[in-house]
Amino acid sequence: MALKGLVLCGGKSLRMQQDKSLIDYHGQPQWQYLHGLLKGFVPEVWLSAREGQTFPGCDNIIYDSLEGAGPSAGLLSAHAHDPAASWLVLACDLPLISEQSIALLMEKRQPQRPATAFISPFNEQPEPLIAIWEPAALAQLEKDFREGKTCPRKTLAGLDTVLLENPFRREQYNANTPEEMENAKEKLK
Repeated sequence: MALKGLVLCGGKSLRMQQDKSLIDYHGQPQWQYLHGLLKGFVPEVWLSAREGQTFPGCDNIIYDSLEGAGPSAGLLSAHAHDPAASWLVLACDLPLISEQSIALLMEKRQPQRPATAFISPFNEQPEPLIAIWEPAALAQLEKDFREGKTCPRKTLAGLDTVLLENPFRREQYNANTPEEMENAKEKLK
């Protein structure tokens, strides 16, 4: 199975009041930073986007085929794009993520299991947006979605997911509001 990278950029960023994928935390737009991180681990990286978003210099864009489905839209659109692929997924609201967390996911991955994910330090549940989704997990997400269950976290919690404690817990920090963005920028100084 091919392992591909996926940066989830298609959210509406309502709480942030600006497109989270375009925020500059590292001297470049966040999508570009995450794309570069993933490129160090997989040969092919795609951006998940909503219709109308553009990313200059990136041709690998999968537009969400579902509207109003949150991150499930990006995951399911990637699965529809290549049902045989496994996807190393990062959400664009992770300003502190680095190679060390991704390397740990890669090292602990067990492709015969449906997914590999960190345990969220905030709620002790699987973190679905810093994870490796194998085709079996994505097929289950698709089934769950058809049944009206749209939460990727709950899908991973119901599977035999490889769950990891991340020693770099701060890298799982999400920035979804202007205050959280400023907090992340302070942490990066």
